[in-house]
Amino acid sequence: MSKETVYRIDVQFGDCDPAGIVFFPNFSRWMDAASHDYFIQCGLPPWREMQALPHCIGAPLLEVHTRFHTSATYGESLVVHTRVEEWRGKVFIQSHRIMRNDTLICEGRATHALCVKQSDGRLKAVPVPEFVRAACEFVENVAH
Repeated sequence: MSKETVYRIDVQFGDCDPAGIVFFPNFSRWMDAASHDYFIQCGLPPWREMQALPHCIGAPLLEVHTRFHTSATYGESLVVHTRVEEWRGKVFIQSHRIMRNDTLICEGRATHALCVKQSDGRLKAVPVPEFVRAACEFVENVAH
C-alpha cells in the first residue's frame, strides 16, 4: 500500500469563473502539482535532479479521469489527498481526492509514464526503479 500525502490549496478569486465557481481546469492543475509534490514528500528529489536515474525528465501524463462532486469557490481552503494506486512497470496510476474539510469536491485518476531523455533527444519510458517504489510504500509499525 502506498503512502498518502496532503497538498494544500487556498482558492483565489482568479481561480474562479464569473459565477465564483472554481474553473474546472484548475482542478487538473492542482492534481498535477500534488502529483509532483507526492514524490518530494516521499523523500525523493525532483525528477530532473534524480542522480540515480540519469537524464530523467519526469513522469508525463498519459491519461486522466476526473469526476466532480460539488463546487468550490474563492476564500476556501482545499486539500488534495494523493497516493499511488498501482505500479505497472513503466507507468503508475495516482489517485487524487480534493476535499473541503469532510466534503469530497473532486476526485481523479492519472496515469503517468516515467521517462528519460535519450541522447538523440527523444523521450523513452523506463521501468520505475525499485528505490522510487520503496520510497512511496507505507510501512506499518509492528509492535513486538
